Amino acid sequence: MTEKTEGKKKGVTVKIPKINPWTISTLVLLVVLLVVLVSGWSITGQVVSPDGTGTISANEAGNKAIDYINTYILAGQGTATLESIKEENGLYNAKLNIEGRIYDSYITMDGKLLFPSVIDMTETPETPETTTTQPEEVPKTDEPDVHAFVMSYCPYGLQFMKAYIPVIELLGDKANLELNFVHYIMHGEKEMTENTRMYCIQKEQEDKFTDYLRCFVENGDVEKCISEAGIDEIKLDTCMEDADEEFEITKTFEESEQTYPAYMVDAVLAQQYGVRGSPTFVVNGKTISVTRSPDAIKEAVCSAFNTPPEECEQELSTTAEQPGIGAMGSGSGASSGGQC
Repeated sequence: MTEKTEGKKKGVTVKIPKINPWTISTLVLLVVLLVVLVSGWSITGQVVSPDGTGTISANEAGNKAIDYINTYILAGQGTATLESIKEENGLYNAKLNIEGRIYDSYITMDGKLLFPSVIDMTETPETPETTTTQPEEVPKTDEPDVHAFVMSYCPYGLQFMKAYIPVIELLGDKANLELNFVHYIMHGEKEMTENTRMYCIQKEQEDKFTDYLRCFVENGDVEKCISEAGIDEIKLDTCMEDADEEFEITKTFEESEQTYPAYMVDAVLAQQYGVRGSPTFVVNGKTISVTRSPDAIKEAVCSAFNTPPEECEQELSTTAEQPGIGAMGSGSGASSGGQC
């Protein structure tokens, strides 16, 4: 298979899987739009129509919003297009397509303000019958089954891997701790190839897996990491070629017309657990959310044992790791719930 080069313990809570093929840029967009809503910033300056009424046409308002978003918010990190726009309750209702996801937004008819949504205050929102602050318990077993679904070049997947590696090293012979892969590719051919490389090292050279991962998450230099971890390259190449054929990895990637091509290595497992983004953490069948620090992940795994082993008494770092490639243990301690 060939590769083209490119450039204190934390509580465990249950996380409801969500549809989330967002890019970082679209998340930033939503935050900025909320700021626009609260502050009243103008997205176009003083816009006055030729007839002096201050109202511009729907298409003019939509195009101004798209120009502003692409120029100042996405700034080359993504593309927004206008799907449709119409007048609705004294505003223009615009459907914006940002990286394949549709956002229902509103623009004032003078083209000055952009709103992420409109709340109908004539309707009473539904109130849940009961609420609880108690997290649902993770089922307990003698040997917990743990899956961390990531994309190898997702900044938040890398963040989780940094925190997960010490846990694999500590509890790997006590629980089934796997690194798995989300069922689509967001970061190009290099991610497709690296996912498969990690899959094969874990599958056939497991004793060298965390050494390779430690190197990769810190510097991303594949050749260096293969050498330093002592990976058998012939065995690795054979495994990657076999996996490529078995799961039609390259074929699917090259023939896909989707924004994010499918990646089928762990697709069945991902579907089983309702995976919708990187990272997704599953312990004994439950998708949960934890602070992305080694100790928090360790505690989540240890909570799933019928009888926790003595290794669970060992304290790991409680500092949340930094997203993206970089030194392990260099995080600021501020946890992130971000996903790719």
